[in-house]
Amino acid sequence: MPLETPARIVSELASRGYNAEREAVTRIADTRDPSATLERALETLPDEALKLTTDHVESVIEATESTEYGPDTEPNPETETAGAPTQPHPSVSTGTGEPTSTEPGTTAPPETGGSRDVDTSLRAIEVANDMTGQSTGTGEYSDFVAVFRDRYEKLASKLRGRVNHRPTDAIENMGGGSDAALIGMVSDIRSTASGHWLVELEDTNGTFPCLVMKDRPIADLVQQLLMDEVIAVEGTLADDAGILFVDSLYFPDVPRTHSPSTADRHVQAALISDVHVGSQEFMEDAWHRFTDWLHTAEAENVEYLLIAGDMVEGVGIYPEQDEELDIIDIYDQYRAFSEYLKEVPGDMEIRMIPGNHDAVRLAEPQPGFDEELRDIMTAHDAQVHSNPSLVTVEGVTVLMYHGVSLDEVIAELPDEEASYEEPHKAMYQLLKKRHVAPQYGGHTRLAPEDRDYLVMEEVPDVFHTGHVHKLGWGEYHNVVALNSGCWQAQTAFQKSVNIDPDAGFAPILDLDTLDMTVRKFS
Repeated sequence: MPLETPARIVSELASRGYNAEREAVTRIADTRDPSATLERALETLPDEALKLTTDHVESVIEATESTEYGPDTEPNPETETAGAPTQPHPSVSTGTGEPTSTEPGTTAPPETGGSRDVDTSLRAIEVANDMTGQSTGTGEYSDFVAVFRDRYEKLASKLRGRVNHRPTDAIENMGGGSDAALIGMVSDIRSTASGHWLVELEDTNGTFPCLVMKDRPIADLVQQLLMDEVIAVEGTLADDAGILFVDSLYFPDVPRTHSPSTADRHVQAALISDVHVGSQEFMEDAWHRFTDWLHTAEAENVEYLLIAGDMVEGVGIYPEQDEELDIIDIYDQYRAFSEYLKEVPGDMEIRMIPGNHDAVRLAEPQPGFDEELRDIMTAHDAQVHSNPSLVTVEGVTVLMYHGVSLDEVIAELPDEEASYEEPHKAMYQLLKKRHVAPQYGGHTRLAPEDRDYLVMEEVPDVFHTGHVHKLGWGEYHNVVALNSGCWQAQTAFQKSVNIDPDAGFAPILDLDTLDMTVRKFS
């Protein structure tokens, strides 16, 4: 078996009864012929030694290079790089290669400099809501109060024009039988013995119970509610004014009149997510076909690449993940991803956000990478922003969110409203709630900051997520909602939880029309 990766080298060493220093394994993997280097290292290892050291591997590599090139010769940098893998991918670009065929098995042209007929001076990109380097939360009780108050105020402002809101303490002092309206955060939902719904709403002054009768048309809307989201209700107070009988229920929602912005020229963006480099199931061939295609005339208008998280597989994310890793070191995973990214034309603008497999905190909002990872991720000057971030590309606002909360939305809501087979419908629910992760204390971990970065204050033109490894897209009130699938074949863990991924797809968005074309490379 070829030994191109550290994981396979470690496995081979273990099968022979040896251990090794991590740097020693990395140095072997970086050589042109890892299998031969390992054999020479073991052949020259002292009989009593059970551990392969970095110094020993270095001496073997040095001796090998001096033998191959001779004492009076040096490697030719134009023909090969000492210590580089023999595989043609990931390629390092020179800007001189010709575009190649997209047939399976072909390699990407060696051109990171970009040889396409692209006028980069026409580009315009802005990023908002990026909290990288802005984290202030310490986990104190006051931090949580502040972030929930900020959420309430922002979402309540979008509902006040629809109802004649009164605070809870004012409603408590109203007479029985009065008409009343309330904007509140859902603090409890339960069914009564008669099958009606009792929803408790909380504002900054207190809480108030609201009853939705099971035979009312709005009863179905209660099943779409999540804890901690902000809604508005209208109705009539009971005779004792102790409860509000609800006649109408409103979400912050995207206005039906929303008119999306478009680019002033024909330009496209590739929207992908969940690459998972480092996994044994990373679809390397599909990635090569995708990057090959990006170098063709057919893809000449694809000037932006937006990646919605999980660039690498990560370490310790799920049980026994180490058995499914091709690269066992998280930093080596990012180095490999950066090399794969070099296959993309160098004249493309690349923006990314982290996901739950990436080396940042799990709690959302997730900041962009730290300096150590940014130093590794240098290919094409790709920019990493926080999760979520609002990226405006030539006037088109794209809300990029990795999508961990989709698991909760799908678990909590009826199948017809949210499912893994149609992930974009779960995204419709988040657009309706104007919040990417409304429910606190569940599967999605939320961090308190000085404000709630997860509120959709501005209506996006495009909502782009990943995480669930399923492909789905549609429109909700003129907002394009896209979950872009993945680049990882089904893992043993995914099979155990019945996840059948949509892998090797690249959605291509026309920024001038917001039309979507999905290309398959698997």
